[in-house]
This record gives sequence, structure tokens and C-alpha cells, in this order.
Amino acid sequence: MAKNDDNDVRPIIKKVKKVQGGGHHGGAWKVAYADFTTAMMAFFMLLWLLNVAPPETLAGLADYFSPTTAAVSGRTGADAVNAPSADAIGSNPTPIVAISVPGPPQSGEDDGENRGTDEAGGIDDTLAKRIQAQEDAAFSQLQEQLRMAIQQSPELSQVADQLIMEITEDGMKIQLIDKDRRPMFKSGTDELYDFAKSMITEIGKSVQTLPNRITILGHTDGAVYFGPQGETNWELSAGRANSARRQLDTSGVSMDRFSEVIGKAGTDPLYPDQPNRTENRRITILVLREAPVVPPNLTN
Repeated sequence: MAKNDDNDVRPIIKKVKKVQGGGHHGGAWKVAYADFTTAMMAFFMLLWLLNVAPPETLAGLADYFSPTTAAVSGRTGADAVNAPSADAIGSNPTPIVAISVPGPPQSGEDDGENRGTDEAGGIDDTLAKRIQAQEDAAFSQLQEQLRMAIQQSPELSQVADQLIMEITEDGMKIQLIDKDRRPMFKSGTDELYDFAKSMITEIGKSVQTLPNRITILGHTDGAVYFGPQGETNWELSAGRANSARRQLDTSGVSMDRFSEVIGKAGTDPLYPDQPNRTENRRITILVLREAPVVPPNLTN
């Protein structure tokens, strides 16, 4: 019997997968767009707040976020918001800490605390302490600046033990002392050795950043000295102090900065119980504290 070919043909089924574009992205773009919108809204709110805020509030914000290290030159308040440019400040990056005296009271009060003066017309204790704190900060900055300069010098780092720095009631005291087999001056003269010249030059570069006056003291030990022309330790110590002054002048310290150049001979030893000790031969460079000038309207 013959087979029916039409019944033996099997149907062909074709499966087609539908690919929907963008399905794998989901809703992530919506989250990103919402974050962008929120950020823009916060930005425009910040601009609006800065526009409507009074200058006093902006100055307070600037003070809050300004650095508090000794390297800050003291620009605060409205000056901190509109700080001067680098051209207006000058090429010297080292700041100078200025000492300011408050002006007359705005409220008309006449008490000594608000006026900054006592009944005798002098500076009251509160203002004096504030001025001293400002000077101490400037001296500490000077101390650190000089220490770093000496450490970075291959020549001076080897003689760093001959430098003594301290902050006293009189000011910033910098002392260069003799060491055994390492004196600063040639024996019996006021001629500096090269390393001592370099040390004083570095001191001059640091102290010229402050406006304070400078006193230089020359010291000898307690040993008796007689020069070829009958000089004594008095002439020798005074000559050595002047030699240090000339070296400071060469390093850039102006002449009007020098207050006194004094020879002390052996009257003020570093080690009073050992007057002949080598370290008693030294040069003291004293950066003086400056007395503030009170405006005339504060003393009336």
C-alpha cells in the first residue's frame, strides 16, 4: 500500500527571542539624576546664603576655617574674606606678626578694660598679656625657622650644639657659644672664623623678618686678658659684639634695627660657678620685645 506523503511532513517550529533594548539598565539613571538635582539645589542654596549673609557672618566663617599655626600673618575678619593678592603682599613669603592696640570703644563706655589702658594711661594687664602672646608666637616661629635652616646646612649642622635659643621676658635670646677646640673668634681678636660668620648670617636672615630692635652682647670668660695695646676683656668683648653686628648688617639687617652693642667682659658668665669655662665666651643676640604705642585718644 502506498504511503500518503502529505501526512508524513512534519511542521517546522521557529522560536524567536524578543530583545527589549535598555532592559538591562533598569532605574539606575533615575538615582543618578536625583543625586545631580539634589547637588545643584544645595549649590544654589549655598550661593543664596552667601549673598544674603551679612559681612560679619562671612568674616566669622573665614576665621573659623583659617589656619591657626604661627605661620599665619594675622589676617582676620573682613580682611580674611578679601585677602590681598601675592603681588600686594610682596615676594617675601615669611609673615610678620604685627602687634595691634584696640581702638576706642564704640559704646561710649569709659572703663579701663574696654579702653585698653588703666587709669594712669598705661597698658592694662589683659592687653599686655595678649601682646606678649603674639610676640611669643612670632618668636617661636623665628626659633623654628632658624633651627630648620641650620639643620639643612651641611656646614652648620655640625656646629648646631653651639647655638642656644630661648624666649625670655626681654625677648628672643640667641646665643653663640665657644666649644673646646671650636672657638668662634681667633684667639685674642675679634676676627670671626668662617663657620661663625655663616651662623650669624643665618641668624640675620631670620631676624630680619621681624620689626623688633636688636641688642648684641659680647662675653668673655673670667681669665685675665691683656692685649698688645693694653686691651682688656672689656675691649675684647665689645669688639667681638661689634664684629657680630657687622656680620648681621652684611646679612641684610638694617642699621636702624640695632638698639645697643655692649661688651660685658666676664661679668655675666653662662656658668657662674665656673667663670673660666669655655662656653662663657659667647655672643648674645637679643631680639627685643617692643612696647606697644597707645594712640593719644586712649590716654585722654
